[in-house]
Amino acid sequence: MVTGVLPLALEDATKTIQAFLITGKEYVCLMTLHGDVDSKQLLRTLEEFVDDIYQKPPVRAAVKREVRKRRIYSIKDIEVDGRQVLFRVSCQAGTYIRKLVYDAGEVLQVGAHMRELRRVRAGSFTEDTISTLYDVLKLSQSSGADREELARRIIVPMEAAFRHISKIYIRDSAVSAVCHGADLAVPGVVRLTEGIRQNSAVALFTLKGELVALSKALMSTEQVLEAEKGLAAKTLRVVMPPEVYPRMWKTKERALMLT
Repeated sequence: MVTGVLPLALEDATKTIQAFLITGKEYVCLMTLHGDVDSKQLLRTLEEFVDDIYQKPPVRAAVKREVRKRRIYSIKDIEVDGRQVLFRVSCQAGTYIRKLVYDAGEVLQVGAHMRELRRVRAGSFTEDTISTLYDVLKLSQSSGADREELARRIIVPMEAAFRHISKIYIRDSAVSAVCHGADLAVPGVVRLTEGIRQNSAVALFTLKGELVALSKALMSTEQVLEAEKGLAAKTLRVVMPPEVYPRMWKTKERALMLT
């Protein structure tokens, strides 16, 4: 009953899967009501679910069944044909749409179930950019220039997952230290995107646009721009291998020898 976009990560790109938990997902859902409902009441009820909601995953779920908070960003493009309701929902990753449908049916006091679901966006990836399993099969059977062309279309750089995530671009001299697990200090920042909030998720990039690490912002955009020292971001997950950029920092022992 579920089709659509499903990003798959290869090798070191598996470290970037957390990005999809940050940017959310979007679905087109077909809901079947178990009784007749006034269309205005239906629209009002669906609007009530736009905000933070509490969900307990259904019995058939891949996670522990406990109540958790998730956010519904929008429910729009609602079309009603009798007891069939088609709508588009944008939500936080980890939201169960079939539970959302069930809860809406309970509020409407008629019951409802999810008839069909299509994921049209996962993170920064949409239906416009996906490849099918038939494309992968064609790739496995091709060779030469055709194989390279197909591979470049199907397999995209891991940086593509971070189009909608806040970014901090760091100096070349700071890359190796971050790759060894160091937190990012303000002097290592060259530029950054607007709207970064303290404690929000950010991605660290080189000046060439290479992904270095996933981090948590310790300062807002404005604070980083005003500060001359201090820690700008805490390194959570290093993505780039440490040997890519030369080591330009000194160990504590080495620093003592030079003083």
